[in-house]
Amino acid sequence: MDTIQTQSLDPVKLDTMIGRAINDISAGYGGIMVSLGHRLGLYRALAGAGPLTAREVAQRAGCAERYVREWLNSQVAGGYVDYHAVSESYELSPEQAFVLADPDSPAFIPNAWNVPASMWADEEKAVEAFRTGRGIPWGDHDGRLFCGVAAFYRNAYRGSLVREWLPALDGVTARLAAGARVADIGCGHGHSTVLMAEAFPQSTFHGFDAHAASVAEAEKVAAAAGVAARVTFDAARADDYPAAGYDLICFFDCLHDMGDPVRAAAHAARALAPGGTVMLVEPFANDRVEDNVSPVARMYYAASTMICCAHAISERGPHVLGAQAGEARLAEIFHKAGFGHFRRALATPFNLVLEARL
Repeated sequence: MDTIQTQSLDPVKLDTMIGRAINDISAGYGGIMVSLGHRLGLYRALAGAGPLTAREVAQRAGCAERYVREWLNSQVAGGYVDYHAVSESYELSPEQAFVLADPDSPAFIPNAWNVPASMWADEEKAVEAFRTGRGIPWGDHDGRLFCGVAAFYRNAYRGSLVREWLPALDGVTARLAAGARVADIGCGHGHSTVLMAEAFPQSTFHGFDAHAASVAEAEKVAAAAGVAARVTFDAARADDYPAAGYDLICFFDCLHDMGDPVRAAAHAARALAPGGTVMLVEPFANDRVEDNVSPVARMYYAASTMICCAHAISERGPHVLGAQAGEARLAEIFHKAGFGHFRRALATPFNLVLEARL
C-alpha cells in the first residue's frame, strides 16, 4: 500500500476516527477490570454499602489495598463507580450495582467479558481459518466461551423468556400450563430449558446439544434447580434428536450457527405434534447491512466472524447464515423446510423472537 499523504486527510474526520479507536481500546482494558471486580468480589463489597474508602473496600473483599485503590480509580474513570473527592471515598449507585453486582439481574454484564477473552485466546485459530477457509467447531474454542455465553444468556432469558417471549406466541403458554412436551435444541448449559421447567410444572422438557460437555453441565443445572424429574438432556444434533411429537420446539440463538439450518428446520417439522409451534430466538438484525450499524450489530458481527460462521463452515453445509441473518433470510429457511406460517412475535434491541407453524 502506498503511503497516505497527510495533506489529503480531513483533520476532523481523522480526530473522530482516532477518538473512536481509543475509546475501543479503553473498553478492552476496562473489560479485564470488570472481570477482576466480579471474580474478586469488589463490586459486591461496594453494593449497597454507601461511600467507602479504598481501604474499606479492600478489607471487605479480602484484597490488597494498593491494588484495590488503582482498580477503583479505573472504575471511576470509566463511569462504573462514583467518587466523592472530599472524603476520598467510592460508591456504587443502585444502577451500577444492577449491572455489575447482582448476578441475578437481567442486565448483569461481567460474565459477558469471557466471550471476547476466549476470542483473543483463539486468535491463531481464526487467522488459520481465514487463510484456509476451514471452519472452527464450537467445541474447539477456548473454554471461557461456553461459560461466558451460558452465563450471559441465562440472565437475559431469566428476565424475558417466561414473562415476555413465550406469551408473545399464539396459544403456547396455555398449552404449557396444561402440560406440554418441549424440546430445546442447542440447549447449551440448559438454562433456557430449566427456566421453562420451573415456570410450567405440568410440562416435560428435553434439551439437546451436540456439545457433550455442555450437556453434562446442563444436567447439573437442572438438578440444582430441582427440576431433574421433568427435564432430560442428551447429546444430539439438530437433525437427529428423536422426533417424538413435541408441542413446542425451541431454537435459542443457535440456528444461525448450523451448516444446514434447512435440514434442522425440516427435522423440527417432523418432530412437531399436531398444532405444535417452533420458537426461534435469534440475535436482532435488520435484513440489510447498511441498516445494521450500531454497537450491538458490531458486537454480533464480530462474534459471528469468530464463532458462528466458523462453526457453520466446520459443518460443511450449504449455509453460513451468521449472527446477523435477519428476519427475511430466516423466513426463507423455514419456508424451504415446509412451514407455512412464519411471523415475528416480538423484537428487542438484542433479539428477534419468531414463531413458525406448519
